[in-house]
Formats: sequence, structure tokens, C-alpha cells
Amino acid sequence: MTTTKKVGRPKKFNRDDALMAAVNIFWAKGYDGASMKDLTLGMGINGPSLYAEFGDKRGLYLQAIDKYVNNGASAPLVALEQEDDIEKAVGAFFLAAIDYSTKHQGGARGCFLASCVSTSAGEVEGARELLKKAVEATDTRIAERFEREKRRGNLPTDFPSKERARLLFDLRQGLVFRARAGLPGESLVENIEDRVQMILDC
Repeated sequence: MTTTKKVGRPKKFNRDDALMAAVNIFWAKGYDGASMKDLTLGMGINGPSLYAEFGDKRGLYLQAIDKYVNNGASAPLVALEQEDDIEKAVGAFFLAAIDYSTKHQGGARGCFLASCVSTSAGEVEGARELLKKAVEATDTRIAERFEREKRRGNLPTDFPSKERARLLFDLRQGLVFRARAGLPGESLVENIEDRVQMILDC
């Protein structure tokens, strides 16, 4: 007797692309403002496929947050890590934050975590935990950049890497807030050198 193995219907969408599309929709409209119609249209999939792959709206939202956090390509962090000179690296971090806060190709400004996830952390179960994890991971990543300079002898051995990492992150969030308020990018770059010294001075 011959048995025929049933072949499931192949997916007609790229999961990673669909999740990034969901990120942009939630980013622009917020969790509450993003309807299922918005999501299915923006992600290029139908309702049954969305539910089968990602679960309900909350499940999709949490997976979108996780996708964004683990993308690893945050422009300010990449700028901080790739620039060899530490002063230029910190300046590049700020400039990248300003750039993506004022020129984001999807129309949303700033950081998805700060602009969207933080506002829903208290109402969407699981969002707060992901947000906390992301903030702590960012602090660690920045602190390690400072530790690298300490090992090189470019920062003093008593440089408070963890504290300055938090300060750098918090100053970035201030720039994002100002950008979302509509302040022009030119005004945001005026005191970059002062902010760099604030971070690096002991």
C-alpha cells in the first residue's frame, strides 16, 4: 500500500520581512492604533496566515519587539562600535541618533522602543519585560565599548563605564524626544561636542 505524504502549503511571505514591516506599522501607529487590517496589508499577508504564523495581535507585537531588539543594527550603536577614536565614536553615536530621529525612511522618528514600546509596556503583557531586557543589553553594549578603551589605555582605569553608558543612552533618548517634538536636526547638533565631553570627562 502506498501512502502519500501531504505537503503543506508553502509560505508566500518572508517571515523576517513581515516582522520588520510589523515593526514599522506599530512604530508609526502605536500598538492600539495599528489595526489588523493595517498589519495584514503592510505585511503583505492575509489574516489566517498572520494568525497561523504569529498568533494574535499581542503575539505579533512581542515578536516584532524581539525582532527589532535582536536585529543588532541600531545605527547609533554601530557608529559607536565601528569608529576607532573614542571621542569621534561618541560623537558619531549622537549624530546617528539625530539622523534616524529626523530622517527615518518609514516616517517614524526615533527609536521603536522609546517611541512605541515604552508607551505600551504597562498595558501589553510581556512588553515591559522585553523593554527592560533591551535597555539592559544596550547599557552593557555601550559599557563594553568604554571598557575596550580602558584596556587600550585611552580611558583611565577608574572610568565609570556602566554609569557613563547609562548617561549616554539617556542623552540619546533626550535627542529622540526633541526630534519627535519637531525641532530641526541643525539645532540638535549644536552642542554635540559638549555632550561628548560630558560622557568622557572624569
